[in-house]
Amino acid sequence: MPQVPQTFFDALAVRTWCGLALRALGRAREEIDAINVYPVADGDTGTNLYLTMESAAAAVEAVFDGHGTLTERKPPLADAAQAMAHGALIGARGNSGTILAQLLRGMAQVLAADGETAHTDGEGLRLALRRAADSARHAVAHPVEGTVLSVASAAADAAGDTQGDCGTVARAAYEGACAALAATPGQLAVLERAGVVDAGGRGLVAVLAALVETFTGEVPVFVVLETHARVAADETHTRVEDVSASGATAATPCEGGPAFEVIYLLEADDSAVTRLRERLDALGDSLVVVGGDGLWNVHVHVDDAGAAVEAGVEAGRPYRIRITHFGLGDVHTTGAERPPRERAQRAVVAVVPGEGLAGLYGEAGATTVLARPGEPPASGELVAAVRRAHAREVVLLPNDAELRHTAAAAAEQARAEGIRVALIPTRSAVQGIAALAVHEPERRFDEDVVSMTSAAGATRYAEVAVAERQSWTMAGICQAGDVLGLVDGDVAVIGADVTATARAVLDRMLAAGGELVTLVLGDEAPASVADILEMHVRESYLAVDTVVYRGGRQGALLLIGVE
Repeated sequence: MPQVPQTFFDALAVRTWCGLALRALGRAREEIDAINVYPVADGDTGTNLYLTMESAAAAVEAVFDGHGTLTERKPPLADAAQAMAHGALIGARGNSGTILAQLLRGMAQVLAADGETAHTDGEGLRLALRRAADSARHAVAHPVEGTVLSVASAAADAAGDTQGDCGTVARAAYEGACAALAATPGQLAVLERAGVVDAGGRGLVAVLAALVETFTGEVPVFVVLETHARVAADETHTRVEDVSASGATAATPCEGGPAFEVIYLLEADDSAVTRLRERLDALGDSLVVVGGDGLWNVHVHVDDAGAAVEAGVEAGRPYRIRITHFGLGDVHTTGAERPPRERAQRAVVAVVPGEGLAGLYGEAGATTVLARPGEPPASGELVAAVRRAHAREVVLLPNDAELRHTAAAAAEQARAEGIRVALIPTRSAVQGIAALAVHEPERRFDEDVVSMTSAAGATRYAEVAVAERQSWTMAGICQAGDVLGLVDGDVAVIGADVTATARAVLDRMLAAGGELVTLVLGDEAPASVADILEMHVRESYLAVDTVVYRGGRQGALLLIGVE
């Protein structure tokens, strides 16, 4: 990470801030989750903020990586700010993450207003904070005081009353946010009853603390009215950690509320989104629609999840649709609390590239994380899946060489939480299938991991895909639209026909022997390719069996495994 402090708000400062904010949210995640009582006491505000910020930080890093291949100079401020906003938008999770995405988008609109400006100063930061607060409030259908919106507005107000450099303005914004956070229990009855401050506002304070560190090099100590979480309304001096330990966060402020949380990205024009807001507002509550320029992130709580998705279809093209049922024992139930579920001894968590494989892995008992084309999961998503598996021991299958470091970070975090995690470095979903096939939870953990690792390592993998652009490859120069056959990650065959290329790849792989061929077909693969390849294997390679699976929208036309 670049060294701090930064003098001006330039691209390097954006990068530094994103990294420091991600680290701050990571440290505060459990505390924020524990005080999450509004709008739904589902205990995930800290996690959602972390995942949203992680996506923003990754997008900024990608801009720096791409720029570094062209020149030694850092990218323009506009590029970094827009990447931050776009990353947060596509990675936004939950109500809190969606609002954070709009806050970052509002700042980016000011920071990127002049695409040629290399940096901005304290005045520019003041304007950016003001735009952030105003745009976030506009994105929420029915703004409520005592939430992150109040904290953001107070930060902008305090910054607006301050003259000076970026460090001075950032510190004023932070202090204004802290004061507003302390006041949230007096503004929102559910917070006062639970004895906590607003969780989303607490997350924003962490993000603003990172902004102060970016420009001063100092980490401000989080204090709210000289206590860690004093309830301003009655001065009970209740500490956040005491509240969360006592179970106060299990309050039920909105019994009988909507049963589902629906989130999706939407490609649509402004006029269609205006109509969508009206439709969704009539269907449920906690409506937040953020974005612009044709891409939006939609969040709403509803009883009819299908109707919410259909409204998106009418407005444009919804995708990355996530529907979460709040379930028994949450804020929307009135019965007794659900008894805690006992942990399983062992579970498998796997990243899969398509819905079809997610179903296959799920039938085998694995907890899955869906990785859509161009949208690799973040480490926080993998950690969440490990927690969801609810086991003492977890075998993690990343199924992608590019996810090695992400999976390692997730495994390390899960271990810190007391979960025993073994990471098997599978580089393809077909290697994961081979590992899952020999998984025996009754065996000793180490023995099971060794067996699964051996099965994965003994499986060669390949894929058939279409080239998106002209490129240099190990097999020569390919053109956009060429069919590529990749074996163990390297291009081995360049062809014009999917079936012929797949057959050539199979011959290369089976030349070294094999007993089982696994074919995973994507939605865009020719309908006849599986039958043709099965017949080719049967006629040309005696004693070699073939199994075929439907992978759905998995990016590659065809995945191939040879054991």
